[in-house]
Amino acid sequence: MGTDGYISPLSERYASREMQYIFSQDKKFSTWRRLWIALARTEQELGLDISDEQIAEMEAHVDDINYKEAREREKVVRHDVMAHVYAFGLQCPKAKPIIHLGATSCYVGDNTDIIIMRDGLRLLRRKLLNVIAQLSDFAMEYKDLPTLAFTHFQPAQPTTVGKRATLWTNEFLMDLEDLDYVLSSLKLLGCKGTTGTQASFLELFDKDQEKVDRIDGMIAQKMGFDGCVPVSGQTYSRKVDTRVCNVLAGIAASAYKMSGDIRLLQHLKELEEPFEKTQIGSSAMAYKRNPMRSERIASLSRYVMIDALNPAVTSAVQWFERTLDDSANKRIAVAEAFLAVDGVLDLCLNVTNGMKVYPKVIERRLRSELPFMATENIMMDAVKAGGDRQELHEKIRQLSMEAGRVVKEEGGENPLLELIAADPSFRLTREELEQAMIPSRYTGCSAHQVERFVNETVRPVLLENQDQIGIEVSIQV
Repeated sequence: MGTDGYISPLSERYASREMQYIFSQDKKFSTWRRLWIALARTEQELGLDISDEQIAEMEAHVDDINYKEAREREKVVRHDVMAHVYAFGLQCPKAKPIIHLGATSCYVGDNTDIIIMRDGLRLLRRKLLNVIAQLSDFAMEYKDLPTLAFTHFQPAQPTTVGKRATLWTNEFLMDLEDLDYVLSSLKLLGCKGTTGTQASFLELFDKDQEKVDRIDGMIAQKMGFDGCVPVSGQTYSRKVDTRVCNVLAGIAASAYKMSGDIRLLQHLKELEEPFEKTQIGSSAMAYKRNPMRSERIASLSRYVMIDALNPAVTSAVQWFERTLDDSANKRIAVAEAFLAVDGVLDLCLNVTNGMKVYPKVIERRLRSELPFMATENIMMDAVKAGGDRQELHEKIRQLSMEAGRVVKEEGGENPLLELIAADPSFRLTREELEQAMIPSRYTGCSAHQVERFVNETVRPVLLENQDQIGIEVSIQV
């Protein structure tokens, strides 16, 4: 297509070539042909009069799809499957009489959709594993670096930069568990016939139920699956699409959450996503370093989360054994969910591989708030020095309010330590108070939690999938 027609940004800007191929015409129609070959071989093995020569003829034309003939035929018959049966028959004149024998359109359409979703999930799984690997490395690198933690985006107790990264990692691990479950549960439709009763095959095999019962399993084995759905109408249940897209929406939600945190941290100048030397942040403000990758993660993720509603609604409105109001919707909704999440994970890989941390900025912000957080320890030290706990608590409350006023209304530095040191009730010098200002005293078990999480939870998963670790991605814009 030239520049005078619509081109999806998912293919032009965001999705990888690998994912685009999985949802390509070449992949789709070559899979149709492989399914026709699997059907023919199965029927031959079960006793139908199909020759090796016919099958060999079909195998010789799996990938050289005659699109021109198929498109011209579809204009006449208004049926994509029959158009491709016709086009395949032109290339395979000997096999023409047995192509698609006994099958309905969903034999190639639905089984191919399952195969494509399986292959798409496998690609996303590899990328998800690498995001987890990179985040866990980042967490370990910064497991000891204290930083200000927030609840309600208000200063709370300190944590560490690495501990915060484990929160992102854990959500992606949950997505991996969901993905693996759905991936392991995917089954082909098989060859169920027009309403799922396999009536045409019962007729083909002269009422031999035992042979009909074997068809699905034999086709599944040939196509790399462990089985077919046990019952169906004409189609596999569209609830399968719902389950798959819910997994994709879950990945999107995790990425969205991480990208939001990174955007806030970049505003605070504590952490930045990668920024190339020649990258332009703003057309007007040349000094800006916008978190454009994280913003794009959020943008695409939001699309996927909303798009997941499409398969759910489609599943709910399928009448009896099938209707056709699923077709146009699912071929857009499912494909675009995969393409968008593929782009999201490529961005996540890029961002987590090059995040820049600024320890001095982190320390400065933490120290500006630390006097408030250290008041519990200061009060305990003052009690040890002979003070009254209840009186000291009230004094600290009053002094904290005064310090807060200086910071907020006057824009001054936090004076709480000076105020406490000047109050004889505490019997503590400024030097003694400074001993309470060591940030690592307030991060609790953060570093230990990072080590346990990475060593006991993450690394076993990565070790089990070590052949999947190591991937290079490119961000187009």
